[in-house]
Amino acid sequence: MLLTAVLLLIASQLPIVAAGMAKSGAFRSKENRYDNNEPRLWLERQTDPRRRRANAAQENSFEALPFLFAATLFALYLKAPPGLINGLLIAWLVLRAGYLWSYVNGKASLRSSIWGLALLVNIALLFAPFYG
Repeated sequence: MLLTAVLLLIASQLPIVAAGMAKSGAFRSKENRYDNNEPRLWLERQTDPRRRRANAAQENSFEALPFLFAATLFALYLKAPPGLINGLLIAWLVLRAGYLWSYVNGKASLRSSIWGLALLVNIALLFAPFYG
């Protein structure tokens, strides 16, 4: 159970990683300094495609969390094998890390493929109590 909790904690931090990628280097910039008073307005004004994609990845990462948490809680509630739950969570985390990388680096086809695989892993997690 502890490993499951740690994996869920890591998953919850992926959007924060993406936000950091969107804002990285802007705190010291003289021309395009990050504005913590108006962070959303600052992000909307960005022309750097990597920053814009990192921000979009952040939003998508937040959107992916409810299904992951619901599927995990459902699997735990119906007593799916903990090893299976944790294995699927690790697979999801690896895929979503690849998703963030591909999103920020403009690899749209790869990003979409990884997104689909992560969704399938999430569905597998939802149905984990019914295997075997």
